[in-house]
Amino acid sequence: MSWFQKTLHLPPKSRGSYLITDNIVKDLPELKNYKVGILHLFVQHTSCALSMNENWDEDVRADMSDALDRIVPEDKKGGLYRHDAEGRDDMPAHVKSALVGSSVTIPITDGKLATGTWQGIWYLEFRTSKHSRKVVATIQGEKM
Repeated sequence: MSWFQKTLHLPPKSRGSYLITDNIVKDLPELKNYKVGILHLFVQHTSCALSMNENWDEDVRADMSDALDRIVPEDKKGGLYRHDAEGRDDMPAHVKSALVGSSVTIPITDGKLATGTWQGIWYLEFRTSKHSRKVVATIQGEKM
C-alpha cells in the first residue's frame, strides 16, 4: 500500500461552477502509477466547494449555481446574516460550502480515475470576486 500527497492550485475564478477534471488529471501524473486506489481531494477554503456531477452539458453547471443562489441568497439589503466580515456574499458562501462539501473521493483503476460516463469533478466558487484556491490531493493505493 502506498500513499502520496500534494497541494494543487486552482486558477482564480469568480462565482460559478467549473469543471476541473482535466486540471486535476494534468496536475496529478502520479495517478498513472496506481493499479487500484482512491484519490481524495480536499479544498482548503470555507467559501467554495468540490463536487462530482455532470461533465458534458455546461448548462447543468450554470443551473446549479443559479439553484444554490436561490436556496442561499446573497444579503443585498443587509440584516439577513450576522456574519459579513468580508462582504455580503461572505456568509452565503459559507452556507453553500457546508451544503455541497469540501471534498470528493474518486476510485482509481489502472492509472485512471474511475468516474462514470457523465461524471466530472466540479469546483464551485461562491464568492463574487476571483479567488485562488488550494486543493490537497491524497492518493492511497496499490502501485502498478
